[in-house]
Amino acid sequence: MAKAKQSSVGHETEIFNLNDLKNTEINSSEHLIEPEFTPNAMLILEKRYLRKDASGKSVETPRGMLERVAHNIASVEKLFNTKADAQKWEKAFYEVMAHLEFMPNSPTLMNAGRELQQLSACFVMPVDDSIDRIFETVKNAALIHKSGGGTGFSFTNIRPRNDRVSTSHGLSSGPISFMKVFNEATEAINQGGFRRGANMAILNHDHPDIIEFITCKTNEKALNNFNISVGITEEFMRRAERNEEYDLINPRSKKPAGRLNARKIFDLIVNTSWASGEPGIVFIDRLNKTNPTPHIGIIESTNPCGEQPLLPYESCNLGSINLGKMLTQNSAKPIINWEKLSKTVHIAARFLDNVIEANNYLLPDIEKMTKGNRKIGLGIMGFADLLIQLGIPYNSEQALETAEEIMKFISLESKRASQKVAEERGAFPNFKKSIYDRPGGPLLRNATTTTIAPTGTISIIAGASSGIEPLFAVCFTRNVLDGAKLIEVHPLFEKTAKRMGWYSEELMKNIANHNSIQSMTDIPEDIRRVFVTAHDVTPEWHIKMQAAFQKYTDNAVSKTVNFPHSATREDITEAYFTAYRTNCKGVTVYRDGCRSEQVLTTGKKAPEKPNISEDTETPFSIAPRPRPELTYGFTRKIKTGCGSLYVTVNYGQDNKPFELFSTMGKAGGCAASQSEAISRLISFSLRSGADVKEITKQLKGISCHSVAWGKNGKILSCADAISKALEYCLEGSSTTAPSTMIPETSTKAPAKKNTVTVDGSGKKTRATAVMHKGACPDCGGTLSYEEGCVVCHACAYSECG
Repeated sequence: MAKAKQSSVGHETEIFNLNDLKNTEINSSEHLIEPEFTPNAMLILEKRYLRKDASGKSVETPRGMLERVAHNIASVEKLFNTKADAQKWEKAFYEVMAHLEFMPNSPTLMNAGRELQQLSACFVMPVDDSIDRIFETVKNAALIHKSGGGTGFSFTNIRPRNDRVSTSHGLSSGPISFMKVFNEATEAINQGGFRRGANMAILNHDHPDIIEFITCKTNEKALNNFNISVGITEEFMRRAERNEEYDLINPRSKKPAGRLNARKIFDLIVNTSWASGEPGIVFIDRLNKTNPTPHIGIIESTNPCGEQPLLPYESCNLGSINLGKMLTQNSAKPIINWEKLSKTVHIAARFLDNVIEANNYLLPDIEKMTKGNRKIGLGIMGFADLLIQLGIPYNSEQALETAEEIMKFISLESKRASQKVAEERGAFPNFKKSIYDRPGGPLLRNATTTTIAPTGTISIIAGASSGIEPLFAVCFTRNVLDGAKLIEVHPLFEKTAKRMGWYSEELMKNIANHNSIQSMTDIPEDIRRVFVTAHDVTPEWHIKMQAAFQKYTDNAVSKTVNFPHSATREDITEAYFTAYRTNCKGVTVYRDGCRSEQVLTTGKKAPEKPNISEDTETPFSIAPRPRPELTYGFTRKIKTGCGSLYVTVNYGQDNKPFELFSTMGKAGGCAASQSEAISRLISFSLRSGADVKEITKQLKGISCHSVAWGKNGKILSCADAISKALEYCLEGSSTTAPSTMIPETSTKAPAKKNTVTVDGSGKKTRATAVMHKGACPDCGGTLSYEEGCVVCHACAYSECG
């Protein structure tokens, strides 16, 4: 390899050259390395990524998947040069994935070389102030969701509620009403059996319906296929600081439509984010300050997780480098291998540029915009793993310095890679008049090269920590078949514990029951300091880390700023202002457990010019009736597609249904955990006074892939089976207990969660589930909110890549 000049970050790297690749054909399988997937990654690939036949049986191995992807993406080389050595690039692409050094986004892994061939994860679609155009976008978004992509929209152009409509002489229903249409369309689309559709909705702070938008998701059932963010500006933040008013603008007439107090709107954003985790905020003017092609259009929205600002009809292809693999030993001490990182960046950047050509575009407008700017989003994962190996605590100044150093290097190298490809194939078509078009400046193949995107599933496939997040946990419990539980230990922690001689199964189980090891004095202090988890990192450090990476990222950074349940509104306020002052492009906060609370509004009709009160909403929790020592009930056996389900309904002292338990037979597994979850929620509802008829109505008719027939008729799912048991309580239009009651021999109430426990140091701590966001729809495990997305660490379910 030829030596390159020393980079501005102080590391002497070498220029990556095709001639450095060994002349080996990828179809010579004896020369290919075997993928380094963990057993858990193999299960995930089998479930979601491998090619399957009509019966659902896999007809592809994990290695075959990588060969398929590498061959498909490398075949692009021949489009630009008939003499190109595509086989060398094919081998390079294969090996960088097989070594788990780089992974493209999920649609590329799933679809490259297959009939669908839709390889992009991120799209932004326009929403114009026209019924025809709005429903055209609904249709196009449905096609994107079906293919595996996520969509972002700005609803700012839609005229406000009750504004006049000249064509019909009626009144407009406003942007939120159309968001509901998009939400229902998304609900109807299942992305090829892989992932459900995800959306981002943005409304700017100066839209007349901004208050309705900010509060549109305080009902947990509303708009559940949307993330929402308020588009704000630096001027808005300055006015909020000074407690000043600002103008609302009617998007139809472009004229002022009233005034609001910026501080009160800001406080409303804080209150709803504190109560429900949404909305986030996006600095819409900052997105446009770094818009590389302002002559083509303005940026109005981002993809679902906020890290990819895009022009209308634009898409972006994402991929992430595993930093945990970018190390080498130097006198027995790990150091960053800058040459390896440089080589990986160049291979990954070329891979992503090839994806743009290999892609099957669903709409001509998407193809035109995407190929016009050729944006790629090269990001990272495994940052926490890298810090651990370097012995650097995540929440430290040294970690921030490392973050800046690495991202600056990746940014420079990715631009060098883009320049090299431009020399071969030409600059991106919209290069003229772009921010890069200056006398004597280099040509670039891509309008953007870097993005910090969610890596929920691909990081688990790569055996890496998620994106730039701290560790989710040092040890955690994974649900496996038949309801069994397996303690999973972070490999670096297990290796360290065994090397130092204090590893034990008992200690690992104890750690798995907690979110942190910081108070466990039987673990050395220097080890505790390095193995920090999300539970240990304060919001301030989360934002500092986001800002450090944003400094050298073209697009934006997907990260969640996590708060404990005890966090106050003032804490959220400080986080938003810190993000503003440190030049972040947006921020998402999540307070642990906030979505389990019911947010009540005043219910008053809003006046034409809203008068915002600091008490717009109040958190309120329903308290269930205490359980008596003894209850009586009946047990009903119902055959389901997952096995026999035994449903027990017990009655209270008022002779009305009081609680429900369910037990799955030998078929158990995920069905058992989901049935238990449903039963606990039903018990909570019954003890809180809910109507049995309404509960039955909600459960009846829910279907899954396993349908069963029996003496109880057609049973569509476990939920449907439970509704059949509840119907017995309603026979004769009565909600009281049947005349014949069988005493239950075992009616202990389910153990309460979040109870006081004792950690390894003997101290009492409260074992709370950090970033808990409900149960996983695949395995029933705990969902976590990180990287601006939702992921299950038990089975790798993710709403993102």
